[in-house]
Amino acid sequence: MCALLAILTLAFAGCGGQPAAQKQTNDGAFHIVTSFYPIYIDVINLTDGVDGVAVTNMTKPQTGCLHDYQLTTEDMKTLESADAFVVNGAGMESFLDKVVKMQDGMIVVDASRGIDLLEEDGEANPHVWLSITKNIEQVKNIRDQLKAADPAHADAYEKNAAAYLEKLEALKTEMHATLDTVPHRDIVTFHEAFPYFAEEFHLHILAVIEREPGADPTPAELEETIAQVRKLPVKVLFTEPQYSPAAAETIARETGAKIYELDPVVTGEATPAAKDAYLDTMRKNMETLKKALQ
Repeated sequence: MCALLAILTLAFAGCGGQPAAQKQTNDGAFHIVTSFYPIYIDVINLTDGVDGVAVTNMTKPQTGCLHDYQLTTEDMKTLESADAFVVNGAGMESFLDKVVKMQDGMIVVDASRGIDLLEEDGEANPHVWLSITKNIEQVKNIRDQLKAADPAHADAYEKNAAAYLEKLEALKTEMHATLDTVPHRDIVTFHEAFPYFAEEFHLHILAVIEREPGADPTPAELEETIAQVRKLPVKVLFTEPQYSPAAAETIARETGAKIYELDPVVTGEATPAAKDAYLDTMRKNMETLKKALQ
């Protein structure tokens, strides 16, 4: 998928590195559509204050991760006016081939292009942004591909990227200073959103409550997780605000574990006020882990 996106991006840019022709819209702006919330946050930081650029997030505020997401008629209307569609990539947007076929001439910006991906059972884990290091790479990817797609605003993208990258580097330093020294490193997470986060901060995901978000674990899976939690010196479970904590509550009753919440930064209002949403949510996750793993 990543290779396909890279080829598509180059193809749409045209020969000699020239950008594709801008679609003719009533407002004359360069229209960027983002696939979902964490990508929207990156893009509004890169386009902050840039005249002649409009950004729209395609999915609704409560959508969450795009596991098995089905495009709606409203989504396709949103994409009709897009000059560039910025996606997470790494297989997150399973509908991407359909979009490319239906929206001829739209540039696809792949935020995960060239990033080393974690795999399980032969499939890439697409939750790249939850590693600050890899999110920094994603911002750089988006910056470079937007500069090529929209050279009229290249300097502004470069300047804004530098400012946001500085904030991300400061966040990375702060979180490592806090989490690199927590005495307990085994965690039980809600679904497969946090392997990149765990890799970044040297945490060990002992178990996952729901392999498929929204699908209750089987009795056998529940018993296995309960057995693993009982062995922990510090019994903690981490749920996510986007999903029901019912399964985690069952495990907690059986083990005496405490429940905390980690947010994968996938839901929120798509407004300019969301510029610091990633920074704020990751700091909240940091404080939660610091408290839970002492």
